[in-house]
Amino acid sequence: MGSTSDRDEDKSRRRKPSRTGRNLPAAVASGVVLAVIVIASLFTYKALFGLVVIAALAIAMREMVQAFGSRNIKIARVPAYGSVILLPTVAYFAGPIWQLVATGALVLLATLWRIRRGVDGYVRDITASIFVIVYLPFMAGFLMLTLATDDGPWRVIVFILLTVSNDIGGYFAGIFYGKHPIAASISPKKSWEGFAGSVLMQAVVGGLSFAFLLNAPWWQGVIAGLVLTITATGGDFAESAIKRDLGIKDMGSFLPGHGGMMDRLDSLVPNAFASWALFTVFLGSGGTGL
Repeated sequence: MGSTSDRDEDKSRRRKPSRTGRNLPAAVASGVVLAVIVIASLFTYKALFGLVVIAALAIAMREMVQAFGSRNIKIARVPAYGSVILLPTVAYFAGPIWQLVATGALVLLATLWRIRRGVDGYVRDITASIFVIVYLPFMAGFLMLTLATDDGPWRVIVFILLTVSNDIGGYFAGIFYGKHPIAASISPKKSWEGFAGSVLMQAVVGGLSFAFLLNAPWWQGVIAGLVLTITATGGDFAESAIKRDLGIKDMGSFLPGHGGMMDRLDSLVPNAFASWALFTVFLGSGGTGL
């Protein structure tokens, strides 16, 4: 029998994360739980999915507030947290024009709200406050616009499939073939080989999902897959840049194997807008579906 130290070393090796830094079993388990929640809400009463979105945004907003606060950047909390509820709700029930009106009102409220703290750091704080309002709930509002169409649940499923396939394709291609970092100073584990894996997988998943789930031409799905590869990868890099600038590794620890909620939403947020635009161009507005 081996010594206690040998057994401890074996356990330590088994607990080590993968080459990409993730605890893969925990990440898969978290993903399965999220998938069950999403599907259950989408195909019962689809407005329930809006509550899932708002809950995720609230957690992500809290992470952003804490992350900025670690560098003494004070977010205008009432407008920021209020936007998490207001913007997705307005987008779903009233459409894009009122979504834009509500966003403008919240930006104005944030500029006035922060004045209570005085002028020291005002520009810094208000810039960060407007950023988190636009970056999170405003962009997520486009997902609610997608949901509001007659075939909204299926469009949301395709949006999720495409975004997840970006991560999966990049993850495995990066593990086996990744040698050339795209931007090592921002995210050293993201390689051109991983990006190629994302492009290939998203093109395949896009073509199949458009043809079989949306009854649309397969080539439209391929285009959607290619575009969303770019926006998802850009979202990953944007969040990595934010974390490096703030001097933190993860936004939080809410999701085992992923980090914080914001670490999971980094590619979903830009894809919410990009997919809505592509669905609208290729498939039409599709009614309201409310």
